[in-house]
Amino acid sequence: MNLLVHGPAMIASHMPESHPLKPARADDAQSLITDPRNGWAELVTVVAPPMATDMDIERVHDRSYIAMVDRLSFPGAMGRVSSGEAKRFGFSSHGDNPPYPEMGSIARNVSGGVIHALQQVARGNADFAFVPSGGVNHHAMPATASGFGVFNDAAVGIAWARDHGMRVMYLDLDVHQGDGVEAMFASDPQVLTVSIHESTRYLFPGPPGGLANSIGTGPGTGFAVNIPMAPYSDDKAWMWAFEEIVPPLHGAFRPDITLVQCGADAYHADPLAHLLLTENVYVRVAERLRSISGGRLVAIGGGGYDVEATPRIWASMFAALAGLPVNGIWLHGPKPAPTLDAGASSRVMDEAKAAVDTLKELVFPVHGL
Repeated sequence: MNLLVHGPAMIASHMPESHPLKPARADDAQSLITDPRNGWAELVTVVAPPMATDMDIERVHDRSYIAMVDRLSFPGAMGRVSSGEAKRFGFSSHGDNPPYPEMGSIARNVSGGVIHALQQVARGNADFAFVPSGGVNHHAMPATASGFGVFNDAAVGIAWARDHGMRVMYLDLDVHQGDGVEAMFASDPQVLTVSIHESTRYLFPGPPGGLANSIGTGPGTGFAVNIPMAPYSDDKAWMWAFEEIVPPLHGAFRPDITLVQCGADAYHADPLAHLLLTENVYVRVAERLRSISGGRLVAIGGGGYDVEATPRIWASMFAALAGLPVNGIWLHGPKPAPTLDAGASSRVMDEAKAAVDTLKELVFPVHGL
């Protein structure tokens, strides 16, 4: 059984209209995935999950932060909380994280969706599960909102799996480094976090994190992996770096379950970043992950601000990760990818090779590679 974990209670429908995050992306992905014309919609089961409990959220977030999220989850809440107090927890009316009505309950539902997906796959009740509204919260920190994220649903799910005796590999495909997830498990050798992203030298969340020499702390040294890509990196450079690092580490770490964040903002037409990936590379990486994961695989959404391309990318990744035929029309949008000249292609490959060399020197020996 292939699970699509989604429901209206997981959609931040009260997000300000001017905000770049468009929650309808998840609804649009569901429409594509369950369209009878794709030939396999009957193999997909849609479920609305239970809400995560405060105990679930407290595995990774401070109680004071959870309380502030709840205080800000009502209409006009910013009029009752000082701007300084709200900013201390990462919220402001005009920043990346504006409070909105029902914010706390929606964030709990998304986190509950990730836990439910992991539970069903881990227990053998589902072959694969996808939570399209998840993943975008990967910047949220233990006591602060960040980068559109409120409750870090990926981290909530990972902590649940870890606390139930599982070794977890988290792979973040978002164009922005998965800094919140990494920070929450940087010292934990039971969790291997891997983020392949546009270099933080050029893009949020910024250095010093996210570079290839940022590899975790204490007993978790070597269990945080960052693969920074130069601006304008294309399919060739990105896929080469992925193949050099991810399959060997997955094989050495041997996770009980793999959680992949399917950020679609490395797509070449995304307005918030500078990588040049096409839909094809998302399908290729999904097929590769399915082949190495042994069926213990859960996917969540993430970034993606080209509202036409993101649902299409997620639908094609769902098919590839579930081992279903990928509908060819999803691979060819109306915006052809730019091509790099020889000099630019050489430069992005040189940066990719430098990152890979650093990781092979610092991380691979930790894993016996």
